[in-house]
Amino acid sequence: MALIDPVELSQALIRYQSVTPDNGDALDLLSDQLTKLGFCCEKLVFEEDGTEPVPNLYARLGSTAPNFCFAGHTDVVPVGAVKNWSVAPFEAVIKDGHLYGRGASDMKSAIAAFIASVSRFLEKAAPKGSISLLITGDEEGPAVNGTRKVLEWMRQKGEQIDFCVVGEPTNPQELGQMIKVGRRGSLHGMLTVNGIQGHVAYPHVAKNPIPDLVAVLAELNKEPLDDGNALFQPSNLEIVNVDVGNDSHNVIPAEARARFNVRFNNEFSPENLQAELVRRMARAGVDYDIDWWVSGDSFLTEEGPLSQAVFEAVKKETGREPELSTTGGTSDARFIKDMCPVVEFGLVGATMHKIDENVAVHDIEVLTRIYEGVLERIVA
Repeated sequence: MALIDPVELSQALIRYQSVTPDNGDALDLLSDQLTKLGFCCEKLVFEEDGTEPVPNLYARLGSTAPNFCFAGHTDVVPVGAVKNWSVAPFEAVIKDGHLYGRGASDMKSAIAAFIASVSRFLEKAAPKGSISLLITGDEEGPAVNGTRKVLEWMRQKGEQIDFCVVGEPTNPQELGQMIKVGRRGSLHGMLTVNGIQGHVAYPHVAKNPIPDLVAVLAELNKEPLDDGNALFQPSNLEIVNVDVGNDSHNVIPAEARARFNVRFNNEFSPENLQAELVRRMARAGVDYDIDWWVSGDSFLTEEGPLSQAVFEAVKKETGREPELSTTGGTSDARFIKDMCPVVEFGLVGATMHKIDENVAVHDIEVLTRIYEGVLERIVA
């Protein structure tokens, strides 16, 4: 069985311009590599009204428990202004010991390390259990037709994952600093404050919604939501957009709108967080409508065999004792946690989503050894 070079595979993946959603070409490359390793691969395409069809890949080697899964995504965010890159963003150039390209950090190199680690593990032994990969082309976008749909498909088939590592770039500055064992949830609010349109010279027969919108937003941010706890940083509410849509200088608008997002810890459920925000908005005493959207609940994976295996593998290969953290944004771990214990560990995330995204070539090799070590601790 030929060993897979994680750096060469990283370069091959980066050269696919899989700006979200991935059209499937990068997934086809992965399927080809995994089939050669003996995996049974299923390409799963999901779509909903108003969304683009998105291909996903589920591959499994073995049929017994435990089923250890590597999970990740091949879609990437847009490159931004190409002229500001020092290298072409999809050429996967290695310069000064670093691999440059969109997706190098988030997270094509981690996916390459997944597969390279499996090839090394299988050269020595067959798994006592199963190894699987769940790779989506829809994580950086709406995440509607990706991991969530694959998990629904798995449940319908009676397919079970027992442990999962997601390869998100979890380390702030150096490989081995941090394992994500949970995440805060994400609640979106789309707020509309109602007024009465009229002429600015006759305000007594109109009602300006803008001061009322300002009052509501002030009430939302008047005091902190919580102080955090030993496991999670404080919840935070951020106003991300204010819009009136009024291009006239002499018309009082009929409505004013704002959008906000709350990253909330396990002090709240989505339901009681909404109730707290409604209580705050009521203090302003204004006429408003609001729509809610929850893109993920907070979760924590308790310490156990999975976190221990990742911790030990990271310490062995890097000499560092990684922090078990819940910081940062959301990932597809928010869906996987409903099926099995899940942690996140990948490369350094300092340049993810940025111009000149890059990772150290040496780190890709070390990450491959870490993933191999996790396999040895779970399915050997």
